[in-house]
Amino acid sequence: MSHTVRDGQKLIARVRRLKGQLEGIERALEAQKPCAEILRQLASARGALSGLTAEVMEGHLHEHVLHAETEAERRQGSEELLEVIRTYMK
Repeated sequence: MSHTVRDGQKLIARVRRLKGQLEGIERALEAQKPCAEILRQLASARGALSGLTAEVMEGHLHEHVLHAETEAERRQGSEELLEVIRTYMK
């Protein structure tokens, strides 16, 4: 069972909280709140997204690299993770 399936409910809860944060930003913009308040909300949402990304990356590393059953699976898991990291760092 994949880590995203095993931890699915916890991950979905984090996504829903993040969705709520983004909706809060939308409401703040619609209400013409001060830019400093919007920037704080943006920073908070970015932190939440980074935390979620790190959690899924960590799960991938553990399941598909460190505890892979074969060398081929380990290599594939490593290549997938490197590809994601390259994309994430752009």
